[in-house]
Amino acid sequence: MIHEPAPTPPADPAAPVRVLLVDDHAVVRQGLRLFLGLDPLIDVIGEAANGEEALQAAASLRPDVVIMDLMMPVMDGITATRTLKRQHPDTEVIALTSTLEEHKVNGAIEAGAISYMLKDASSDTLADAIHAAARGEVRLHPEAAKRLVRDFRGGEMRESLTPKETIVLQLLAHGYSNRDIATDQGVSEATVKTHVSRLLSKLGLDSRTQAALYALKHGIATLDGVNM
Repeated sequence: MIHEPAPTPPADPAAPVRVLLVDDHAVVRQGLRLFLGLDPLIDVIGEAANGEEALQAAASLRPDVVIMDLMMPVMDGITATRTLKRQHPDTEVIALTSTLEEHKVNGAIEAGAISYMLKDASSDTLADAIHAAARGEVRLHPEAAKRLVRDFRGGEMRESLTPKETIVLQLLAHGYSNRDIATDQGVSEATVKTHVSRLLSKLGLDSRTQAALYALKHGIATLDGVNM
C-alpha cells in the first residue's frame, strides 16, 4: 500500500477532489495516477492493491472518492465497497472494471457504489465521473445503466411520494446533485437532503443510485437525456 499523510479535508468547494486508487495491478494505478494528475482539481492522495488495504487507507486518508477495482485478491472490490460505505458514508465509490458482468454491476451498486465505469473509458470521462461523484451525482456506463434498469429488483413503495419528492427523484435520476436540485427548485440544500432521505425511506432504498434506477425502472424518469 502506498499513500501520503492526509491533510485536513478542505472546506473550499473548489479545492481538488481527494482520490484513492484501488487496483491490484500497479501498472493500472500508475496509469490512472498519470492521467488524473493532468487535472488540477483532482488530487490522487493514495493507492491500495486490494480491498483490505483500501479500507485501511480510507480510514487514514479520508478520500472524497475511491476508484475501486472489483476483482482483487485478499478482499474483492464489492466487499470493500460495502464495508467502506458503512464506515465512511460520505466517501463515494466509483467501480472501475474491465468487464460488464451483470452480477458485478448489480453487486457494486447494491454495495453502495455511486458510479460504474469501464477501464476503457477515456480520461475525460473518468475525470468527469470523479467530479460528479464528489458532488453526489450518479454516473453509469450506458450499457451498465441499461442492464441495471432491466434487472433492478430493489425497493417497494411503502408510502406515496409527495409531488415535491417525485420532482426531486426525477432530478436525482437525471444526475443532479443536491446543490443542483436546490437551485432548480429554489430551496435550500438541507431541504433537498430531507426530501432525498424521505423518498429513500418510502421506497425502501439505500442510495441515490438505487433511487435513480427505481425512477428509470418505473417510468418516473427515462434514459433519454439522463446523464449516465
